[in-house]
Amino acid sequence: MPVVLAAVLVLVLAAVGIAVVRPGPVADWLGTEPADRGAAETATEPAPVAVLAGADANAPMPTPEGVRAALAPLVGVPALGDRVHVSVADVTTGQPLFGRGEDDGTVPASVTKLVTGVTVLAARGPAYRIPTRAVAGATPGEVVIVGGGDPTLAVDKNGFYPGAARLDDLAGQVRDALGGTKPTKVTVDSSLYSGPLFEPGWDDDIPTGGYGGAITALMTDGARSDVSRAKKDEAAGNHWAERVSQPDLAAGRAFARLLGVPAGAVARGTAPAGSTPAADAGTTPAAAQGPGAELGRVESLPMVRLVDIMISDSDNIVAEALARQVASARNQPASFAGAGAAMDAVAGELGLPADELTLADGSGLSRSNRISPSLLTDLIALAGDGSRPELAAIFGGLPVADWSGTLADRYETAATKAGAGVVRAKTGTLTKVHAVAGLVSTADGRLLTFAVLTDAVPPDGLTAARGALDRIGAALAGCGCR
Repeated sequence: MPVVLAAVLVLVLAAVGIAVVRPGPVADWLGTEPADRGAAETATEPAPVAVLAGADANAPMPTPEGVRAALAPLVGVPALGDRVHVSVADVTTGQPLFGRGEDDGTVPASVTKLVTGVTVLAARGPAYRIPTRAVAGATPGEVVIVGGGDPTLAVDKNGFYPGAARLDDLAGQVRDALGGTKPTKVTVDSSLYSGPLFEPGWDDDIPTGGYGGAITALMTDGARSDVSRAKKDEAAGNHWAERVSQPDLAAGRAFARLLGVPAGAVARGTAPAGSTPAADAGTTPAAAQGPGAELGRVESLPMVRLVDIMISDSDNIVAEALARQVASARNQPASFAGAGAAMDAVAGELGLPADELTLADGSGLSRSNRISPSLLTDLIALAGDGSRPELAAIFGGLPVADWSGTLADRYETAATKAGAGVVRAKTGTLTKVHAVAGLVSTADGRLLTFAVLTDAVPPDGLTAARGALDRIGAALAGCGCR
């Protein structure tokens, strides 16, 4: 998987005009996988297929008049409701080409994940890995597992997310560190996160509806209760999965089983003050270092891959975890509110119009979120213009029209076929809310960014709204717009 992802990112970065050689920084971001995983995955993965044609640096740029002529008849159709906000811009220059309510904050749904992805890449960097630690507790035989916010953590090799950090690896480290001392108790420290488990702006059915769940600093497999079933559903294109109600305790009990500790000896608590990382512990056996000594550590996939998972699968649990990484990096509380404030601050640091951004969560499940279309096109242009190459990682997971992700079965009609394989975008859907933001190459090969956000679509208008959005993307793909 690392080699394949690197190659995919090379294709994407090249498509947006960023030169990456052999593959440049991508290999450093990905790091080195353990030999028993990486070698097998490299041998079985097919070579990536180039879907989007490379942008032509010399292609003529559309004119505002040409874009307006192509889009004006499409953005006012009844299927999109009476709040249709649009922004179109050139990626290379950032020049706006079309706008309609482009600076107005609109409920964005899952398009929010583009902001989450860019801000966490800026705040943490593509190579950052989220740690999960085990430390010695205050009493003999007590092991404290400290959640660092890795939502992809697996119990064993059968985890949901390929290549994820594993509890069985952590348990092995703990046994080695303790030597002859038998673990008798597991304390679950998920205190990194604060505030409510569910964002107050979520619809009532989201906490138990299979697409959201309780957000805790320790969990396994995105809080999925049945990993085997979830894998089968995912393979069939269904991202729904039943979630456990107490992800931190469920993970703690799984860890206890691996250590031979009974479930009745698992409880929430906090690690001893001044816990000592293993790297600072010297050569003294961990068991002899006293409370707080680090007994083991595992680390998540690098941030560049977590962002890819979040965007390609529209994974809401991963999105909320990455939003809290922005909060932690900016010394804000790792809560819904803290994450929203931190992402807003990082957006401002990047030169984006943060006054057009209000975030209550990182996934887009909240109806309290507001994002303007122009902020999204500014963000995509920034990620694609080469000035901040680490931000281009957001493109690796973007669905491709009539090819992958949430666009796999779209752009198939005669009216939209021009966008097939040419439009690459993140979609967003809530009841009455339909959004899309991403990239499109014109008929002349010019790379544009576009965002269309609607939040007043008739409740029964999902199919018609999606078709109307697809016609906008196809119109940009099919014209030189000059």
